[in-house]
Amino acid sequence: MAQLLRVQNFTVSEDGFGSGEGQSLERPFGHANPAELMAWAFPTAHWPNRSEPGGSRGVDDYFMRDFDRNIGAEIMGRNKFGPMRGPWENLDWQGWWGDSPPFHTPVFVLTHHARPSFTLDDTTFHFVEASPADVLETAKAAAGGLDVRLGGGVATIREFLDADLVDTMHVVVAPIELGAGERLWVSPDEFSDRFHHEAVPSASGVTHHVYWRR
Repeated sequence: MAQLLRVQNFTVSEDGFGSGEGQSLERPFGHANPAELMAWAFPTAHWPNRSEPGGSRGVDDYFMRDFDRNIGAEIMGRNKFGPMRGPWENLDWQGWWGDSPPFHTPVFVLTHHARPSFTLDDTTFHFVEASPADVLETAKAAAGGLDVRLGGGVATIREFLDADLVDTMHVVVAPIELGAGERLWVSPDEFSDRFHHEAVPSASGVTHHVYWRR
């Protein structure tokens, strides 16, 4: 069975922005409020940070449950890993996620600046400078026959879309507007030349957009 490159649970605003302006250590999403963007996910039974039993079991939970199904590796851009730009000045800082990141696979971080790999819990971060096609080949080899998740941010997803490497994509549109930031699309229909597309509204107020190759 072919390995796929999948975008999973990537959330944007109604005006198409996946993050706001002014990313910093204190504000990973810039001026966007992640609690508003991701409000659909927190109440679900399969939210990974859930500390108590229970949670919703509807369509939002279905997609949350699908997040790590058959995933063997992740690719992300440097801005998803952290807010630093240019050469790495502090190798002690190891990402937004603390000692137990939510990936549980090898993660390949795209960067123009070399940095040694390191492992936190069951996640190993590798820092690579490579074309989308080359890093995807490396990630597929590390995934052990499973699929590869393309984690974002927006610029990284657009780069892999432009290279025609994305096989399936799940994007959630949250009922907020950001007005500025990193924009994934103007309209969710703009990929219809390459993908089948279905939109699934949820009682939580978000709409799930599912794409798969034609």
